[in-house]
Amino acid sequence: MRTLEHYILGQWEKGAGNTQVLTDASNNEPIFEISTTDVDYAAVFNYARTVGGPALRKMTFHERGNMLKALAFYLMERKNVYYDWSYKTGATKVDSWIDIEGGIGNLFAYASLRRQFPNERYYVDGEMAKLSKNGTFGGHHIMVPKEGVAFHINAFNFPVWGMLEKIAVNLLAGVPAVVKPASISSYLAEVVTKDIIASRILPEGALQLIMGSAHSALDHMTLQDVVTFTGSAHTGKKLKAHPRIIAESVPFNMEADSLNSAILGLQASPGTPEFDLFIKEVRKEMTVKCGQKCTAVRRIIVPEQYVEDVQIALGKALSQTAIGNPLNEKVRMGSLASQSQREDVLAKLEILKQESEMVIGGQQPEIIDGDYTKGAFISPVVFLNNQPFTNLSSHEVEAFGPVATILPYSTTEEAVAISKLGKGSLVSSITTFDDNEAKDFVIGAASHHGRILVLNRESAVESTGHGSPMPMLVHGGPGRAGGGEEMGGKRGVLHYMQRTAIQGTPTTLSHLTNVYQYGGKQREANPHLFRQHFEDLVIGDTVFTHKHTVSDADIVNFANVSGDNFYAHMDATSLEGTIFERRVAHGYFILSKAAGLFVDPKKGPVLLNYGLEDCRFTKPVYPGMTIGVKFTVKEKVDQEKRNEEDIAKGIVKFLVDVYDETGETVALATILTMVKKRNG
Repeated sequence: MRTLEHYILGQWEKGAGNTQVLTDASNNEPIFEISTTDVDYAAVFNYARTVGGPALRKMTFHERGNMLKALAFYLMERKNVYYDWSYKTGATKVDSWIDIEGGIGNLFAYASLRRQFPNERYYVDGEMAKLSKNGTFGGHHIMVPKEGVAFHINAFNFPVWGMLEKIAVNLLAGVPAVVKPASISSYLAEVVTKDIIASRILPEGALQLIMGSAHSALDHMTLQDVVTFTGSAHTGKKLKAHPRIIAESVPFNMEADSLNSAILGLQASPGTPEFDLFIKEVRKEMTVKCGQKCTAVRRIIVPEQYVEDVQIALGKALSQTAIGNPLNEKVRMGSLASQSQREDVLAKLEILKQESEMVIGGQQPEIIDGDYTKGAFISPVVFLNNQPFTNLSSHEVEAFGPVATILPYSTTEEAVAISKLGKGSLVSSITTFDDNEAKDFVIGAASHHGRILVLNRESAVESTGHGSPMPMLVHGGPGRAGGGEEMGGKRGVLHYMQRTAIQGTPTTLSHLTNVYQYGGKQREANPHLFRQHFEDLVIGDTVFTHKHTVSDADIVNFANVSGDNFYAHMDATSLEGTIFERRVAHGYFILSKAAGLFVDPKKGPVLLNYGLEDCRFTKPVYPGMTIGVKFTVKEKVDQEKRNEEDIAKGIVKFLVDVYDETGETVALATILTMVKKRNG
C-alpha cells in the first residue's frame, strides 16, 4: 500500500515514521497509508519564505492573476481524474462537482480579480488624507505582501475546494502557501497538487503540501505569517490560543462548523412557491455531501402554524433520497467520510434525542450497491424541538451529517432570536416573498451571521443557494463560526498584505504611490498628452489650457442643447433663499467646456474616453468668471490583449482640475481614456 507523499523543499518525499491506514468511505477498503510523524516544519516554512515568497513578490498583481488563470485551465483539463478519487471520499458526482470544479472556479474568479488591482507589486489603498492647512503635507496608505507564509489547515469535507479557494487568495496577494489537508481525504489533495507542481506554472516554493501530522507546525510561526483553519470550533480554539500565535501576533483566520439556520417566512404558507423552495433547499443542504458541509442547514426555523406541513413535506422529500455507492448513477447521497465520522454523528444523535423528538429517519437506510456495515452510510434525520428557548442542545450540538432540527416561532423577532441562539454562524437564510419581512430579519440577525441569503420565486432560478459561499463574498462568521473571513474578493487578498500609512508632500506621495495626488507638482507636458502613447505618459505631466470667460449666452445655449432649464440657471428672480447670488452656469457645461479646452482634436494615440469618476462641482461659476483647466496624468492601468488581433492599449486616468480667475478649483473630475501603446 502506497504511503502518501509530501511536497516540501522542492521535491516529493514519502512520509516517514508511523502511519495510519486510509480507507474508501463507501466500503472501508484500505487505499493508502499516511504518516503520523511531523516533518521539519522550520525548514518547510523557511523554504516558503526565502524561495517562494521572493519569487511571488517580484511579480505584479496582473502577472500573478494570469498565473492563476493558466493554472485553472490546466486543472480543468485534468478534472476527470479527480472525480475518480473523489468518489472514494463518499461523495456523489454532484458532491464532487462542487468540490472539484467549484475549487477550480475559485482560481478563475481570483484570476479575473487582477483587474481590480494595478499592474504593480503593491496596492494603493483609498485616497490621500490632507494633513495640513495649505496642503503641503498629507498621508496615504499602501499595502505590500507579507513576507511570510500562508499556512492552511484544511477540513476533510472539501479537499479540493478547501485548498484552491485559499491558495487562490494568498497567491494573488504574493504570499506562498503551505497546505495541510485533513488526513482522511488528503489523497485527493495530493492528486491535485501533483498536477499543480507538474505544470510548473507556479514559481518554486509558492506551494508546499504536508500529508499527515502538524503537531509542531505552529511552533515556527512568525509575525509575517498567516494561519487559516477550517474544522471544528473546539480544535480551532486550541490552535488559536497557541503561545506562538499570541506572542508573534500571527493573524489566525478560523472558519468553524456552525449551527446554521434556514427560516421559512411567515407569509410562505403551504402552496406558495416559497414553501416549495424552502423544502427543496433544506433537503439539498441536508443531503449534499451527506450533510458534511460547514454551511449545511442544522436548524429549520418554521412558523408554528406550518410545523406539521414542513415535517410532512420534508419527510416525503428526504424519503426519495437514494443512498449508496457514489459510483451508482441512481444514488443521490453517498456516505460520510469515514466510519469514525459516522460513530461521531450517531453519538451526537443520542445527545439531541434527550431534548428533541426524532420525527424523520433514524432507521438503518436501504443501501444501493453497497453494504451498510462496511460503508459509512447514514439516513437523514430530522428532530422537532417545540421549546427552542428552553431546550438548548439544538443550538449547541452539531451532528456533522444529514441531521437538522425543526424549531417553531411565532413572530419575525422570535425567528431572529432563535437564529442567534447558535452563538454565531457562517450562514443563515430566509425564504420569503415579503421584502419587508426579509429586511426585518436581515437587519435584526446580521450581527450573528456571516452571510444571509434571501430566497424567493424571483431569485430561485439563478440563486447559488444557502450553502454555497461565493469567491467575491466573505465566507466566515462571528462567535462559534470562528470570527474569521475568507475569500471576499479584494477584501480577502488584503488579509495577506500589510497596510502601511505613508506621509509626506503630495509630490512625494505621488512618486511613492505612482498615482498623482492633488496638490502635487505638475510638469508641463510636451507634446500634448493626447499626442503621447501609453508608455510615454508620465504621472504628474500636465496640460495647462487656454482660458474661457463664461457668459450668459453660454448658459442659454447649453440649456437649449441639453434641455436642462433648472431654475438656478434660467430664472434669476427665483434665487431668493438659495445659495446662489445670481444665475449660475450648469456644472455639466463647466465640465463640457473643460473638455473643449483640454482636448487635442487631431487623430492620435487616444482611442476613446469611456468613463468619469469622482466628479464634483466645488464652487458656483457665474457669468463673467474665467475658467481654465489643469489636465494631469493621474494613473496608468495596463491592459492585456484579448487576442493577437486586439490593439495593444492601456487605460489612463486624467485628473481634470477646473479653476477660476482666483486660482480656486470650481470643478474636479477624473476621466478614463483608452490609449494606444506605441507598438499597438
